[in-house]
Amino acid sequence: MSETQERKNDFSQGNVPRLIMKLAIPMIVAQIVNALYSIVDRIYIGHMAGVGQTALTGIGLCFPITMTVSAFAALIGYGGAPLSSILRGSKRDQRAEQVLGNCVTALTVLGIVVPLACFLLREPVLYLFGASDATYPYANEYITIYLMGSLPVMLTLGLNTFINAQGFTRDGMVTVGIGALCNIVLDPIFIFVLGLGVAGAAIATVISQVVSCLWVFRFLLGKKNLIRLRRQYLRPSWPLLGKICALGVSSFIMQITESAISAVFNASLFRYGGDIYVTTMTVATSISQIYTMIIQGFGQGAQPVTGYNYGAGAYSRVRQCYRFLTGACLTYAVVAWGLIQLFMPQIISVFNSDPDLLATAVPMLRIFFLLTFLFALQTASQNTFVAMGEAKKATFFALLRKVFLLIPLILLMPRLGFGVAGIFAAEPIADTISAAACFLTFLFTSYRGLRKKELAQAGQTQEKTI
Repeated sequence: MSETQERKNDFSQGNVPRLIMKLAIPMIVAQIVNALYSIVDRIYIGHMAGVGQTALTGIGLCFPITMTVSAFAALIGYGGAPLSSILRGSKRDQRAEQVLGNCVTALTVLGIVVPLACFLLREPVLYLFGASDATYPYANEYITIYLMGSLPVMLTLGLNTFINAQGFTRDGMVTVGIGALCNIVLDPIFIFVLGLGVAGAAIATVISQVVSCLWVFRFLLGKKNLIRLRRQYLRPSWPLLGKICALGVSSFIMQITESAISAVFNASLFRYGGDIYVTTMTVATSISQIYTMIIQGFGQGAQPVTGYNYGAGAYSRVRQCYRFLTGACLTYAVVAWGLIQLFMPQIISVFNSDPDLLATAVPMLRIFFLLTFLFALQTASQNTFVAMGEAKKATFFALLRKVFLLIPLILLMPRLGFGVAGIFAAEPIADTISAAACFLTFLFTSYRGLRKKELAQAGQTQEKTI
């Protein structure tokens, strides 16, 4: 690691908004590109002659399982990366390298155990998630192949966070860019040219993730990497893994509960409406992925800067990070929300243009996305909680939105007489309550705490001067 490179990635210096945007823009692009993996699959599958809508529903049923795999990658990656940023900020680079090594080991073990468990339970789980006899064969075909290639998926998702956390967001963008480009090229070849259908989409995804995984390890073992991947740090340190998991648990909960929510949504929609409403939710999930990924890209772009400055004791810059992050997230969220509402029919048609689907999906998705821009406030606050090492608060609000609010509302609303529309309305209700609670809690606890620390520092400096 060169001294010049270290200074370049010293986030305690320079304009805060510029630093965040420098990191966030490549990460936003990376997030969008990453979402394209599943979305491109759905677009191609949705246009398969004769079976497009049924196959699209089947793929949508796999989402809870693929999210479960991603959640365990997030547990390690989004716990280890901010911890390494804090350690780098406090000039403990050797400890940061130990974090990286332990994360590689943990991801490798989980990349074998988690997919195996999902594979063994796939049939009862898919039917529990809302599969019918018509949609199950497509879901089973896709998820079986996907799970066989889940180890590189988890390594890529988990370790790319370390590339981004060091400030090399362009390289992080290349990680997902390479994979997504492969997927976009291979999907039509495997699905249509070779006639493999749903299986072809899964094969294309796995091959693409293997390519991305090779790129990640090429970077981590290269000279550009600031925290080196060393063999002696692959040996697990249980106390350190505990700290990693404590920081990563909020991201894990956000994603694993996303899996649970998707399952509850699909099962309830199948019960009260049928396959066409499950297809509608598949489309809603796809749109939501693109929408929220950009907000999360801002949050993850700010995290290394926030964590580094917090570790360095630069509390005024931490507050600057939060203010800019909140403003950027909210501005984008409102503009994007308006465009979604305005062009709803056209957006749905990208996935499937069946007239019956459009008639069903347009009014339901207008309800689903009614107040979704409030998600920006929760994302900004929650990412800052994680960057500051306040794992308990981040975890609580992750649980509040998904487990304590959304799941009960999904189950309750139809029974109160709101029917299928009530199921879709559960999302904006939960978003409003949890976003307000998370935002206000951050302002009145952590943000005030940063101000107090800043004033205390100023007082100590003044005393030394005197």
